[in-house]
Amino acid sequence: MTRASDTQGGRAALSTEGLPGWLEPVVRVVETVRPVELSRFLPPEDGAGRQSAVLILFGEGERGPELLLMERASSLRSHAGQPSFPGGALDPVDGDPTAEGPLRAALREAEEETGLVPAGVQLFGVLPRLYIPVSGFVVTPVLGWWREPSPVGVVDPAETARVFTVPVADLTNPRNRATTVHPSGHRGPAFLVESALVWGFTAGIIDRLLHFAGWEEPWDRTKQVPLDWRS
Repeated sequence: MTRASDTQGGRAALSTEGLPGWLEPVVRVVETVRPVELSRFLPPEDGAGRQSAVLILFGEGERGPELLLMERASSLRSHAGQPSFPGGALDPVDGDPTAEGPLRAALREAEEETGLVPAGVQLFGVLPRLYIPVSGFVVTPVLGWWREPSPVGVVDPAETARVFTVPVADLTNPRNRATTVHPSGHRGPAFLVESALVWGFTAGIIDRLLHFAGWEEPWDRTKQVPLDWRS
């Protein structure tokens, strides 16, 4: 099914046609999940918050399905040093925030941060908008299939420390899962993968996708990892 226009002329599209069979559970999540099932932090009712988007990009590597992540530069003002999905705030050039804007922003930011070629990405779904209180971002998670993979890496060291992929098998492995406790007292899921501690908003989205897609394996929720785990 195709919803929206094609990508010609800088327009963005959502299409589920031709996706690999293993992505079918993720497509069902997109079609059925409710905002409160993803996070308790939802966009303010008064419309406050900066509109942004992230690209949740699934590819297929040597070890099967994988996700594209990046580590933010330690010098950034927001979420410095954190592993995250590529993404950022919407620009006027992206268009309507309630229509194609988040799709175009997700691809644009991913290209700027990782160097991927947007033409090789098939966008197939959008999750409900969520909120990151610490930075005031209203985030639209945009899901994509890396139909034609392209080389990726750090484009601007001032913005990105590194770019890497994580096999879904490592994300579902109970040995790589833990709980983090923020100084504020907030507890959340975390993943110890690729020499990185994935936590916060990104880990929360991954955790919910694994759960609702039926990929989650039982893991020890009492295992805690401090946010300064490298020290």
